[in-house]
Parts: sequence; structure tokens; C-alpha cells
Amino acid sequence: MILPACLAAVADTPEGLATPPTGAKLIDRTGWTVTADSFAPGHEPAKAVDDDLNSFWQSGAGAPLPHYLTIDMKKSYLINSLSYLPQQVLTSDGNIQAHTIQLSSDGKTWGQPVAIGTYRNDNSTKTTLFVSTNAQYVRLSATNGNFAIAANIKVYSTTFPAPAPGLGQWGPTIDFPLVPVAATVEHDSGKVLVWSSFSEFRFQKGPDGINKGGKTVTGTYDPSSKAVSERTVTNTGHDMFCPGISIDASGRVIVTGGNNAPKTSIFDPASGGWTAGPDMTIGRGYQSQATLSNGKTFTIGGSWAGGIGGKNGEIYDPAANKWSKLPDCLVEPLFTGDKEGVYKADNHPWVFGWKQGSIFHAGPSKQMNWYGTSGTGSQKSAGLRALDDHAMNGNAVMYDAVAGKILTLGGSPNYTGSQATSNVNIVTIDTPNSTPLVSTLGSMNYQRQFHNSVVLPDGKVFITGGQTKGASFTDYNSVLTPELFDPATSKFTLLAASVIPRNYHSVALLLPDGTVFSGGGGLCGDCVYNHFDGQIYTPQYLLNGARPVINSVSTASIAVGGTFSATTNTAVSQWSLIRYGSVTHTVNTDQRRIPLRPTVAGNTYTFKLPGDSGVVIPGYYMLFAVNSAGTPSVAKTVKVTI
Repeated sequence: MILPACLAAVADTPEGLATPPTGAKLIDRTGWTVTADSFAPGHEPAKAVDDDLNSFWQSGAGAPLPHYLTIDMKKSYLINSLSYLPQQVLTSDGNIQAHTIQLSSDGKTWGQPVAIGTYRNDNSTKTTLFVSTNAQYVRLSATNGNFAIAANIKVYSTTFPAPAPGLGQWGPTIDFPLVPVAATVEHDSGKVLVWSSFSEFRFQKGPDGINKGGKTVTGTYDPSSKAVSERTVTNTGHDMFCPGISIDASGRVIVTGGNNAPKTSIFDPASGGWTAGPDMTIGRGYQSQATLSNGKTFTIGGSWAGGIGGKNGEIYDPAANKWSKLPDCLVEPLFTGDKEGVYKADNHPWVFGWKQGSIFHAGPSKQMNWYGTSGTGSQKSAGLRALDDHAMNGNAVMYDAVAGKILTLGGSPNYTGSQATSNVNIVTIDTPNSTPLVSTLGSMNYQRQFHNSVVLPDGKVFITGGQTKGASFTDYNSVLTPELFDPATSKFTLLAASVIPRNYHSVALLLPDGTVFSGGGGLCGDCVYNHFDGQIYTPQYLLNGARPVINSVSTASIAVGGTFSATTNTAVSQWSLIRYGSVTHTVNTDQRRIPLRPTVAGNTYTFKLPGDSGVVIPGYYMLFAVNSAGTPSVAKTVKVTI
């Protein structure tokens, strides 16, 4: 399903910095009745739907949590969005922040929330999109605060169909107080860490004309508690918008460049804190970076910030805490032919750490390259990606690192303004500096650019979002239907469509429970295409019956080439390790899947890791067991060391 330009914005667009509902129509509120858990005198519940912005509902003094409004729309509608406007005065007291949205057909039976999360604490309209559902009653609950206020609530009907069974499910919308432009999963907790820029919804200069760099607004979603929190990071002096990201061998998230081009910031999940790292030798933005077989970090490209051109490679040594230039890791060979020139031609390289400290560059340029990191570095052409054109803002996924297989998907000759492709290739790499094997497959069901792709425990690849023609900061021509690539058949299967477009500045990551987090898009200031939310996609493999359980793992830390064992509660047929991921601007260099082939004794499975740290890059991995029905376990986290 593609969202055409005519539906990318609607006549009844909610007020403020809000995302327009997909194919939505404002429901006439005539005759509605509204009740609440409580109300203060003069601030009755009906004042939340009377269109008078000077009046508002306010919960009663001392009323226990949650504070909630229940709306009876008097008949059932197929709905997929709600907008909430706080009081329009110079105070944030009573603004609903932590919240849930629930639906009911009879006002008595309330299912699981269709939305959870935390709204920004300001007086702009907050719009939540959710899975299309038939309902007559809507409940908005505030789950924190001494009292709650609502000046105006609107509900939107939709022609967007309710999801069909058998294609996986999109779960509750997770509202964030910021647009998630970059994301990672914390290996020790499974929490999703996201961030935007110096602002929750813009990356350029503020309304006063001053560049607001030097800080970053972050948020955290906890899948266990369903809570969303916000924190502004100031101590590193770094606006981490448009950065390079990778997770190092110790599990730290290394974030470089972007709005503050030379900067490095490091997040340590163990402490939950950010620290400033050393500046890079070259300022960069829109670069990519990857963790290497020796535990060092390589970065290249990035003319979006810090000057145009000359963005040759450099390397970070965590032991010395120092960046060093690699002047012979030349950037020019990875240029695309972008119509905007070098400024966009060296952006978002698809780089993969590989054997002997090498890096394989699979795209998005049609020419591929090998890079070496010894001495002053090296570069060698790896040939063309078959007949594929330049594929900017496409995806590359190492779905089988043992076999050296990389799946490339879509992209476009130019950063924006040109038609995306549905091209698919498998690039198979082996010895560094050798010529890879490139196999061209059939096409995806949709042309895509600005999409995200995630390798799953069973080796299939989930592809979501994107546009058929790249147009930054719009939802025009959005591809709402994800698809699933099966490497066993080389076929693509269409899945349940999402109601929320995910385009430029969107993210997607695998979670330890085998689901996928998808979120973000926008960050365009006072536009209407900011997506302050995420969703969890549950693949069909989790809806087909009981999942296996990994009862124990013999060790939490395994050396490359080492042996370990695991036990399960039932027989399983497949095992894999998937490295924890990080993502921004369609690039996730961390995720890679290591299929494991155990020896079996009952429900005890013994494994020997591959002996090359270029195949099993050091760091933290999710260990999955998959049964004969294709259903994965919840992962156990293991650390791979050199």
C-alpha cells in the first residue's frame, strides 16, 4: 500500500506541530458525551470537546491516578487517530505527559491500550496515530501528574483498513516527546535509546536565528514497564544529529559528528551515562562507521557537515582513546553520482567490519570497495554491484556473516528527487581485497528509498517504510506495507500495513523478544511531517503458538572460536546470534546474523563460534533458539570477545 500525495495531508490537519492522520476525517463531535474520573468546579469534562480553547477539563484536586476522560461518540467508527491540545496559557501545569489511549465498543470492556508513552511538555497539539480499530468509546488517561488538563480533543475516522490476520501485527503506538531520528538497543536491559537533535523536533537554527547545537534531546522506551522517559544530554557539548553510530566491543555506543562535526560522544549502558570522547581528526556529518575485527572503530565520508570533500577514513582506538587519520583510505572511490555533488555523494556508506581489520564497502555507490586499516590505510576496488545503479538511502544487511552474505535493497541514484528502485542483490564476500560474488535477484514488491531493514532470528529480513520517490520531510508516496525476504526462496512476502509513514529520519531495530521497533521520521521544525512515535511490529512467527525458552547458557562471555552450550525447554531446530544494532539515516552497520550449527544431546546444544573476529565482530549479541514452526525464543545476551 502506498500513501499518495493527495492523502499525505488532509483538510482537517490538527493544529500545531502534529502529524496529519493517514487518510483521516475529523469526526463531528455534535452529541458526544464525555465523562471523567473527576473534575474541578467550572472545568467539566464536556469542555474538552467544545472547541473553545479558553475552556478546558481539569481533573479534581487530590484525585488519584490515572486521570482520564472517556468519550462516547454515540456510534461506532473505524478510527486511527486522536489529537490532544493542552490549555493555551503560559504554564505547563496539568499538561498530559505520560498517557495511554484505550478503545471500547460498549464503554465497559477496554482492551490493551492502542497507544502508550509520553507527550512533549508544551502547549502544542499532540497527535497519536494507531492501528485502525472499530470503536464507539475513546479513553485518554494521564498516568502521572497531580492533575490533568485537556482543552481540545479530536478523534479521526479513517478509510485505512483494519489489519488482516496472518501477516503479523503492529502493536500499540509509543508516543515520544521527541522525533526518534537515531536509535540503539541497550544490551543489558533491552531498552530502546533514541535521540533527535538540540530540539525535540528541529535540527536547524531556532526561531531566534541562533544555532542551538551543543546538546541532544534523548528518550528511552522500556519494553518491560512500557514507560517513555526524556533526558537532554549537555555534558558532552555535542548535537548528535546526523552522526555516525556504532557499538564497540565493550557495548558502548560511539556517536560521532553531525551538527557538531568533529565531536565524539560515548554512551555506556552499564552506567546509563554519556561521556565526551576525543574529537575526530576530520569534522563529519552523514558519515558511516563500523566496529572492526580488532575492536577499533572506522569511519569514512560525511560532507554534510564539517566542510565538503576530503572525508577520507580514520580510526578510533578505544585503548588509546584517540582518533588517527588513514589518508590512504580514500573517500572518492565510494562517491555516488548525486546531482548535488560531493555534498551528498559521500553520505551513508554501507560499511562492514571484516577479516584482518578490513572493511567492505557494499554501497550505496554502484562501485564497491575494500578498505584496510594498517599503517596509513588502503583502498582497493571491489568492482560493481552487478548492474545496480547508485542506491542512496537504500539498505544493506549482513544476514549470514558465516557465509559472508550481504543483502542490498532499493535506494535511488540521488539523495532526493529521483525515483527509487526495487532492486535486490546478494553480495558474497570472502578474503579481503578479493572480488565478491554479486547475485541479482528479483525485485521487492515496492520501490523504496529511506526505508529500514532488519534481520530476524530465522534469517529472514524485514523491510519497512520508505518512499517510491525520495522527498525529504514529506510523507508523499509513502510505502506503508512492509515485506519479508526469505533467503531460502529469494521471495518477498507482503505483511500487515502500518498506518504511520516511516521515511526520512526513520529507524528500525530488532528487539531481544524477536519483535521489531520502528519509529520516527521528520524532524522538520514547524512542518506537519514530524512523527513523535514508534511502533512494535510482531512478526507472524510469534503468533503461531508457544515459543521455545532458553533455560540456560553455559557462559555469558565467549571468545571468538570458543565453545559454549545452551539448554531449552523443548526441541529446537535453529540457532543464531544477532549483534545488537544501532541505526540512523537507513544505516545499521552493527546488525549481523551468525547462524549456529550445534551438536545436540537431548535439549542441550553445544556450539563452536567461528574462529575469525571479522566474521563474529566482538561485542554483545542476542542468542535465539527457533523451533520447527519458525518461532523464536526470547534472546539471551552473550558477549563475544577477541
